[in-house]
Amino acid sequence: MIKIGITGSIASGKTTASKIISLKRGPLFSADDFVKQLYRSKKFKKIIIKKFSIKATNNFKAELKKKLLYKKANLKKLTKLIHPLVRKEMFNFIKKNKSKSIIFLEIPLLIESKLMNYFDLIIFIKSNKRLRLKRYVSKGGDKRLFSFLDNHQMKDSKKLKYCDYVVVNNKSLSVLKRKLLNIIE
Repeated sequence: MIKIGITGSIASGKTTASKIISLKRGPLFSADDFVKQLYRSKKFKKIIIKKFSIKATNNFKAELKKKLLYKKANLKKLTKLIHPLVRKEMFNFIKKNKSKSIIFLEIPLLIESKLMNYFDLIIFIKSNKRLRLKRYVSKGGDKRLFSFLDNHQMKDSKKLKYCDYVVVNNKSLSVLKRKLLNIIE
């Protein structure tokens, strides 16, 4: 089995790239999709509400974002909660798909989480910061939260040395597709 990791900075186009490259080639695990499922789980919500002293409202994610922005230690606390769960789910996905010849795993913090040794190939999706901010805001994201999260990620220049391929995603979708298909070929 070939395990391909797809990573990159916030709003670089990892999800789009992952869907393009995995289409009809193998199953895809998305850490972001798994985290979204976590936030819908009542059990997880209770843990977050208790750990961060958040009011149990329908918009508890907005309250959590405020907690992250106003106290940087809260990001580490949240990371310690989420990362082990994502890692466990990632390993379950690999085990479940062990008979497949190729699998794809989209892991935003693959390098920061020191998961490089679990992959046969790592593709880094790179985009300039101004474009990433524009994408993030167009999907309803907050500029301050983007800056906060972006500043707490490892710099692209440090991540690149762990990656087998770098795909610059500053142009059109068709250009991105062509670059990704060249890697697969």
